[in-house]
Amino acid sequence: MSEQEENPYLRDPPEELTPVDELSESEAEREAELLREAIRHHDRRYYAENDPVIADRTYDRLFQRLVDVEESFGLQTVDSPTRRVGGEPLDELETVEHVAPMLSIQQSGEAEDVREFGERMNREVGGVEYTCEPKFDGVSIEVVYEDGEFERAVTRGDGREGDDVSANVRTIRSIPQRLRGEYPDFLAVRGEIYMPRDAFQEHNRERVERGDEPFANPRNATAGSIRQLDPSITAERPLDCFFYDVLAARSDTSGTGDADAASGVPDASQEFETHWEEVTTLPEYGLKTNERAELVDDVEGAIDYRDELVEERESLNYEIDGVVIKVNDKAACEELGATSRHYRWAFAYKFPARAGETRIGEVALQVGRTGRLTPVALLDPVDVGGVTVSRASLHNPAEIEEKEVNVGDVVRVERAGDVIPYVAEVVEKRSSGYYEFPGSCPVCDSAIERDGPIAFCTGGLACTAQLRRSVQYYASDSGLDIEGLGGERVDQLLEAGLVEESVADLYRLDREALVGLEGWGEKSAENLMRELEDSKSPPLFAFLSAIGIPHVGRATARELADAFGDLESLMEASREELEGVDEIGEVVAGEIREFFDSEENRRVLRELREAGVEPRSVKRESGDALEGLTFVFTGSLPDRTRSEAQELIEGLGGSVTGSVSGNTDYLIVGEEPGTSKREDADANDVTELDPEEFEELVGTDEDAETDEESNEREANGQESSDQRTLGDSFQ
Repeated sequence: MSEQEENPYLRDPPEELTPVDELSESEAEREAELLREAIRHHDRRYYAENDPVIADRTYDRLFQRLVDVEESFGLQTVDSPTRRVGGEPLDELETVEHVAPMLSIQQSGEAEDVREFGERMNREVGGVEYTCEPKFDGVSIEVVYEDGEFERAVTRGDGREGDDVSANVRTIRSIPQRLRGEYPDFLAVRGEIYMPRDAFQEHNRERVERGDEPFANPRNATAGSIRQLDPSITAERPLDCFFYDVLAARSDTSGTGDADAASGVPDASQEFETHWEEVTTLPEYGLKTNERAELVDDVEGAIDYRDELVEERESLNYEIDGVVIKVNDKAACEELGATSRHYRWAFAYKFPARAGETRIGEVALQVGRTGRLTPVALLDPVDVGGVTVSRASLHNPAEIEEKEVNVGDVVRVERAGDVIPYVAEVVEKRSSGYYEFPGSCPVCDSAIERDGPIAFCTGGLACTAQLRRSVQYYASDSGLDIEGLGGERVDQLLEAGLVEESVADLYRLDREALVGLEGWGEKSAENLMRELEDSKSPPLFAFLSAIGIPHVGRATARELADAFGDLESLMEASREELEGVDEIGEVVAGEIREFFDSEENRRVLRELREAGVEPRSVKRESGDALEGLTFVFTGSLPDRTRSEAQELIEGLGGSVTGSVSGNTDYLIVGEEPGTSKREDADANDVTELDPEEFEELVGTDEDAETDEESNEREANGQESSDQRTLGDSFQ
């Protein structure tokens, strides 16, 4: 019987399959077995041999079929390919001792140091040949197989022991769960887990476009992925692995697998005589090695190998920072031994650092809170003024067109004011034309519109990226200053589905749901609920700043609040009326008018009203009594909302920030304050004021309406100007 007849999923898998719920148990068991075998075969062809025989879509269909069959009939196995989607989250990573020490390597970027290494090898063990390999810039790993089955994977750690990351490494498809061929009964191999450059750029593009911070470089992305406590997160990362050393190999598994600690090489039971034999044999077991490895006759051949590879560095789909030169003969390696830190039989010849010029791997579109799309060049990491840079601003579509920048081009990167990296010019054109913006937002698929040189997503607050940034801004110092709702917690709320459509969702949060989130407790949930309740009556200017009208910050918001008095008047103001306000020009007036004309934005404002948010029009205090003083609040004030207190301070010339530093003059400590700000105040010798002391400091507003006057006005059916609310805008 042919291989194809035995397993129909190896080549040209059938399109039509029996529905899973119509399979008998024996049929399901047989199909699961065939699917596992086929998927292992296709994984090996794709990852180890770089020679796939079926399309990616077909592979995905077979993989999902195996998932469905296993789940429907309870047929999951320890070594099933479906384990690659990730298992249960871990509480912590356990520490495990290595089979053999995983030591470091001497290194230098100078050819003379390499020649000195070669002379020393000749003196100590005679004329030798060398195995040369790329020095991968990833994460070193020990992987152990017993009887051909994946047993465990351990990070390098301190060289003697490391973290058990088996659950995460199982998710990497280029690392087989089961060996093939004539493998040893016990095999411990050393490899390098890495993220391919193209996959890294694509992954970073996705992170930027959904509002997450991109990884600085592939190595950081790999290291963070491998040490996740939730294997399903690792499974989502595009990781790969090269193997390059056998730490121990035996046909008799009765041994302990320990290496001679003095020599740093496996004991005499190992089955390989040379490093080159390892490189050529590991693929027979299904373990991926690097195709650029070479065997050379002497150290000059190793230097030539390095010089050739440095010229090809940019064309490789993985990061390397040099080459590794190893004495080929394993017996000679044992004789040479090791120090307490590094092998004496290996040397790393490093590449020079990239400086200033690098390749653009991807262009990501970052969506701001106002919908503005900022193009970001995702770069092969490059040193710019002593800082490793992996992304740089392209500013806007007009500048991209002017500079003719595109993916694949080599560009010169500079840092504006020695801080913000930007693409200065194209130094080598490797593409045709320039990067053109898509027709729709990469996050919400809404149409993209151009306004001169700037591009905008038209999705408004319905765009997920704009939603994340708008919620963060709404709660920030520039918005309503909602303590306890920083960026990480906003991300938690979005990921948990507690905030899905707009900032109005904040006022529908449930205390029990908050307590159920990681890192939250009863106290933090109660504090946030109280902060949200306090934020329901903000000054109009603070509310206008918080809702994210393009080009309207706190200063412009104050001018608008003073000019129109209430939200209803502002929402109905014409462009001409808006232009009549100080500091409001034609462009800003148009932006304000478009914001309030948007049905989506008006819907969100209605939802805020329904949630109880009532922005107040207040008379601005003026004076310079607090000029030059900086205040921070913690806890709630008994007689004012925090927004009212902030308005008062700023009207008297002071400023309010969200965190304590050496520049802070006073920390106002209200009811149920947090601990971190008080600790920072103590560390920075900042004066604390209780609410009464704060009121004494700012004094009494003689023009303010008294409670008695207010009651009399209400009894007469009159309305104070500071009582007109958002509700009036929707009558």
